[in-house]
Amino acid sequence: MIIWINGAFGSGKITLAAGLHQALPGSVVADPEDIGDLLRRTLSGHPGRLRDYQDYPAWRRLTTAYIGEIADHTGGYVIVPMTVLNPAYAAEMFAPLRSSPGLVHLVLHADPDVLGARIDSSEEFPGDEARSEAVRAYRRRRAPDFAAAAAAGMHAGDRVIDTSDLPADAVLQAALSHLSPAHLTTADGARP
Repeated sequence: MIIWINGAFGSGKITLAAGLHQALPGSVVADPEDIGDLLRRTLSGHPGRLRDYQDYPAWRRLTTAYIGEIADHTGGYVIVPMTVLNPAYAAEMFAPLRSSPGLVHLVLHADPDVLGARIDSSEEFPGDEARSEAVRAYRRRRAPDFAAAAAAGMHAGDRVIDTSDLPADAVLQAALSHLSPAHLTTADGARP
């Protein structure tokens, strides 16, 4: 089963991915940003280089193939923390992943004020304030993009978890409740 965690930058995708990885035996975390980084390095200085790696059709095809192959190889849970805001890109990637072994698309939502406070308090690079602030600035710039995608109904029909007032353990429990009970056991072998 593929568990794709979508949401605004700073909404808690990485925290939830870590919690799911710990709770679900045999799970792996696959980050499509690694493919984006590879494309950035490969195309650095090339005239066909794009600003956002998600705009490369190659990123979408490689990501879909990578996630599908990892799911086939492991036969378990593949947890994918990745924001995808373009509905056409999401549809292009999710359609083949919804078949075998199946896809659950979780969307993390946080009220704008809560999200802003989380972004302001984040420290991605402890001890390196300049790099941490660059990440915070990027997340602030992209927050309206996520709000616009959500308002346009991009996530209609998906499993939305409002994290505004929930601690990390409650978000994890909400995420687990959205997964098929027939397939779930926790790390200790019990059902959540």
